[in-house]
Amino acid sequence: MASTGRDRALILLVEDNPDDVDLTLRALDRSGLDVETVVARDGVEALDYLFTAGQHAGRDPDAGPSVVLLDLKLPRVDGFEVLARLRADERTRLLPVVVLTSSREERDLDTSYSLGANSYIRKPVDFDRFRQVVGQLGAYWLTLNEAPPASA
Repeated sequence: MASTGRDRALILLVEDNPDDVDLTLRALDRSGLDVETVVARDGVEALDYLFTAGQHAGRDPDAGPSVVLLDLKLPRVDGFEVLARLRADERTRLLPVVVLTSSREERDLDTSYSLGANSYIRKPVDFDRFRQVVGQLGAYWLTLNEAPPASA
């Protein structure tokens, strides 16, 4: 699912807070990475996008994201359930998922990794630090990390 069939990398940002969406998009824009970002504002929309259902039923299933940035506290379906469903499905079980959250709960950290998160990052409050973290995150997952083969 990580092959997008286009020159630009694709990130799926799953975030319900409009301020955090704006900050993340601005940080990615300023990172210098050639990236396209799709925003899902709740867990249902994220799952529909990833599994080409609902309003995303016509989307090319092979043009999925290279990485998912996933908030935990989401309306309708929370981030834990999104992560569990991704790991339970053969099409998305290896898709890199980075939990990007403001949660300071150790239970959330443990649960995220138990469900198969690839990384857990607490959102910095300061914009400059947030921008730096998002830039490093994008650089790692989109340029340095070796994705598994499409047939894996």
